[in-house]
Amino acid sequence: MHSPILGRHLLLELYDCANDFLNDPAKIENGLQQVILAIGATAVQSVFHRFEPIGVSGVIVLAESHLTIHTWPEYRYAALDLFTCDSRIDYNQAEAAFKALFKAGRSEKTELKRGQMSHIQKQVI
Repeated sequence: MHSPILGRHLLLELYDCANDFLNDPAKIENGLQQVILAIGATAVQSVFHRFEPIGVSGVIVLAESHLTIHTWPEYRYAALDLFTCDSRIDYNQAEAAFKALFKAGRSEKTELKRGQMSHIQKQVI
């Protein structure tokens, strides 16, 4: 039997992306907001930054935790991290939506279990 967890963390590597998209923070933020809605998560606040000469980093704080992205347009690559504490969020759906958004030729994912409850003692606050 598996120990309950506090959350799941999806690490997603997107390769061979449409590189014109990878350098536009407004397009990236808008697209990620659409994916967040589609997977049933709730955006709280976001910050995106475009680097000179190229590249974007951003974070969207979610009611369920967070989504971050870092892009390297010169390599047609994006790294996304989705961390949620809501087990109803479908990570396969999220992966497919992110891959479609960035028109990625291929992707690799790693899913981590965060906060193994067998190792945590709840504190009274």
